[in-house]
Amino acid sequence: MDGIHNGVSASLISDLDWCKSKHSGALGNCVEVARTETGEIAVRNSRFPTGPALIYTKAEMGAFLAGAKDGEFDDILS
Repeated sequence: MDGIHNGVSASLISDLDWCKSKHSGALGNCVEVARTETGEIAVRNSRFPTGPALIYTKAEMGAFLAGAKDGEFDDILS
């Protein structure tokens, strides 16, 4: 999996174990995440699984999740 970078086609890293939240709806309103072999976190749009994937470090994803748990992004839905 050399050359994994932001925007890489998710189909090129299809050997990942993608998962999504149990809160996701049946209409495809969710994102999927997967851990790469190097420990980075890949994120893709579940409605376009072969489209681009965003790649984050564990620290970046940890900071985002901590902010989400603290409600820092709640206003984006209003």
